[in-house]
Amino acid sequence: MSRKTMVRPGGRSARVQASVHAAVRELEAEVGREALTVPLVAARAGVTPSTIYRRWGDLQELMSDVAVERLRPETAPEDKGSLRSDLEAWAEQFLEEMAAPTGRAYIRDALLGDPDGSNAGQCSAYAAEQIEVILGRAADRQEVAPDAETILDRVVAPTMYRILFRPDGLDTTYVHHLLADLLAPSDH
Repeated sequence: MSRKTMVRPGGRSARVQASVHAAVRELEAEVGREALTVPLVAARAGVTPSTIYRRWGDLQELMSDVAVERLRPETAPEDKGSLRSDLEAWAEQFLEEMAAPTGRAYIRDALLGDPDGSNAGQCSAYAAEQIEVILGRAADRQEVAPDAETILDRVVAPTMYRILFRPDGLDTTYVHHLLADLLAPSDH
């Protein structure tokens, strides 16, 4: 039985999740992540430690769950009027948010407490959903566009690799180069 579900819980379960997530965020800001413990989070959230252990398993899995929520985009991608402009604006924002120290910490947390890979899948789904919005706009404008999987493979995947393993000198020029290669007219 998995402790995580893709569907947002309702009722008491939703209130517990919201209060525990809020407690983690508040305590992280006040005492730092190294000082966090399940009893400390439970006390702040107004639940028992056993509630947290039952639902999340341990602190690492709780931190992972919180990180996935924090990596969820808050708004739809900006509409800049063309496929290229929309993808550039989205890729720049994605790079900026994920490459920041807090973004990298959320990525690490999301993956560390993720024994079954569902958090990685959820984070990937967030990116895919944003790209699908951009591709829907391009289709409405009758622009020729690659599919979402191609964009994930040729823009998002190398960007994430660089963020995690080779961040030195990484800037928007990198994602612009990836997009230029992706959107260049084919010679075939």
